[in-house]
Amino acid sequence: MRARGRDEAGEDLLITGLDHVQLAAPPGGEAQARHFYGELLGLTEIPKPEPLRARGGVWFQAGAQQLHIGVEEPFAPARKAHPALRVVDLDALAARLAPNVTWDDALPGVRRFYSADPFGNRIELLED
Repeated sequence: MRARGRDEAGEDLLITGLDHVQLAAPPGGEAQARHFYGELLGLTEIPKPEPLRARGGVWFQAGAQQLHIGVEEPFAPARKAHPALRVVDLDALAARLAPNVTWDDALPGVRRFYSADPFGNRIELLED
């Protein structure tokens, strides 16, 4: 049994962190996901547990967390809800994803842009 954390008032916290975020993709989109998330963004693919492989999709390691691309039918891209990924060289990644880049300077002191994966899901990338 894991020890629970405590908030500022000393109360038990039930949530201890974020394990993964899942985005949807249409059936058969695994190769496109591997290209975008693995080759273009540089995330490392991790194996899905055997009992879940028949569902399709692909999983990636993103720092201490994971990004899961799951198959959904009917599929509809997430155009507002999105993961935000921290990046070491934001300009290099923006050049790699161009012209699919929309810079956003709404947060003072934060360099970031939005892009979309091959399925139309919104992705935020910000400088580490």
